[in-house]
Amino acid sequence: MKRALGVCYYPEHWPEEQWADDAARMAKLGLSWVRIGEFAWSRIEPAPGSFDWSWLDRAIDSLGRAGLKVVLGTPTATPPRWMLTKHPDMLAVDHDGRPRGFGSRRHYCFSHRPYRAECARIVTALAERYGQNRYVAAWQTDNEYGCHDTTLSYSPAALHAFRDWLAQRYQSPQALNRAWGNVFWSMEYASFDEIGLPNLTVTEANPAHVMAFRRFASDEVAGFNRLQTEIIRRHSPAPIAHNYMGQITDFDHFATGADLDIASWDTYPLGFLSDRLPATPEHRRRFVRQGDPDFQAFHHDLYRAVGAMRSGRSASGGRWWVMEQQPGPVNWAPWNPDPLPGMARLWAWEAFAHGAEAVCYFRWRQAPFAQEQMHAGLLRPDSVAAPAYAEAESVARELAEMPDVSTARADAALVFDYASAWAWETQPQGRDFSYFRLVFETYRGLRRLGLNIDILPPDTADLSAYRLVLAPGVATLSAEFLNALASHKGIALIGPRSNAKTDEFATPVPLPPNLPGLAAVVARVESLPPDVPVALAQGGSFLHWREMVETGAEVVEACADGWPALIRARGLHYLAGWPDEAALNRILLAACHAAGIETDPLPEGLRRRDSATHRFLFNYNAVPVEWDGETIPAAGVWWSPL
Repeated sequence: MKRALGVCYYPEHWPEEQWADDAARMAKLGLSWVRIGEFAWSRIEPAPGSFDWSWLDRAIDSLGRAGLKVVLGTPTATPPRWMLTKHPDMLAVDHDGRPRGFGSRRHYCFSHRPYRAECARIVTALAERYGQNRYVAAWQTDNEYGCHDTTLSYSPAALHAFRDWLAQRYQSPQALNRAWGNVFWSMEYASFDEIGLPNLTVTEANPAHVMAFRRFASDEVAGFNRLQTEIIRRHSPAPIAHNYMGQITDFDHFATGADLDIASWDTYPLGFLSDRLPATPEHRRRFVRQGDPDFQAFHHDLYRAVGAMRSGRSASGGRWWVMEQQPGPVNWAPWNPDPLPGMARLWAWEAFAHGAEAVCYFRWRQAPFAQEQMHAGLLRPDSVAAPAYAEAESVARELAEMPDVSTARADAALVFDYASAWAWETQPQGRDFSYFRLVFETYRGLRRLGLNIDILPPDTADLSAYRLVLAPGVATLSAEFLNALASHKGIALIGPRSNAKTDEFATPVPLPPNLPGLAAVVARVESLPPDVPVALAQGGSFLHWREMVETGAEVVEACADGWPALIRARGLHYLAGWPDEAALNRILLAACHAAGIETDPLPEGLRRRDSATHRFLFNYNAVPVEWDGETIPAAGVWWSPL
């Protein structure tokens, strides 16, 4: 499929006499897609049951006649003020029991059934009117599920729905009591109606209760999304996407993706580095205007896998987009620097090299009002081109000359499991234990070796395509994955803290890791303060987490105190701690060598990605880098046919 550029546009924000000029200018720039409508409910339905379609008809027609394809968003992320008057109990409630208020966005509770009915009504009206419109070529459901900590709601609606979910899952309170271990602290229930939400307890709630609530909340997101996709498909043949976020693990994106044709995500590299990614001060300073060299790529690979869920494609071939690409300073991070010249081009090309079908910049014109007026666009508020405009123009020109950038299957695969993120948030055992960080550091280590990586869902049943498979920190390994692991002919690296819990969040017996063909028992574990590393005999250390493993398997590496650090039985390896960078690099290099995978260790800030036809190098540094006889400019992209 030919790759394309797009932009996010809000016709309702601008005078109508400006629309045709905007559309013509977009087309001249080389854009193909325009996303509209995802926040426009109050203009579509200004009063209950009173629709004004005329302006949206004209906006879509204006864009379409300029040769642009429209992504039409459902406006359910921003219910209008009259909706709250009609349904005053629709607001989400935070962990401390405080209702979310009106005045921004995402102020609804996923579990509120009357609000779901309102969403079904507006989505039906949209789909009936535009489902066969020749200019509406794709759909987006809602906007950024989970953004602003809105997945978990502790409202009366959530309580009612949670009790119903529990009754369906467990069938009886007695079965629930056994599954959760409620004999502990006299927590036994005689009725599902006695069960509350796991907040406002005196001390920590039962972790099994918390995990059940997390699974329920994730199912609510998937159900809310499915409600919309089923309606749209009855009226429109166009593909349906949702725009996910970076480092949001509050709900299972694989489960939500099963009802979508395209996974997309909103990528803000500078905002993410400033706002959410754990990093040293030195790392932040080095990449403050470029973004972390691996954070975007990780999510590209993750959402490519999410985009394969409905189609049944391999993880390397899922459909995915960047729905929002940062063009300049954002408005929401603790600090909001200006990107280094060249980064808006680099970020787009890195997405295409990872298989993106489209990259859409956010937004066309910077808004001069409301919450996002400090968020840059391709144009300034006065319609003068901002710096990213010329970079988008360059990418559009290069795309016209570049053959299709098809994705190549990787040799290495990394398992990512949303439920494990919930598990280790529920019971971190160490204050700084983060599942996302553990997986991301493993991914970063593979990228530093110049590898392509596919990210796999936790129930993957066939690993035969991969010479190297890694699964760090997966709380409960699925039966499908364990069966695939038993027949895998390559190298597998599991752990630390893998297969350590049952589905109901109990410690399993036999004790972890209980892997096929590996005689090993995790006898006890310890979490480590940042200044208390455990040295490894071959160099480097374990940080954050270490396990004491009793084993009859071959010990490949040991801790300085004699406990096994890395053990193996044939190709199956278990890692008994969280390695620092030096130890991880050594372990990954050895695993690649054993798997017969060629490595290309790269200098800091330089990353490689091979497509089916081209090799790409991305320089995240603020200075040029010499590599393999080539000079890659600062914030620059280099490519060559394979």
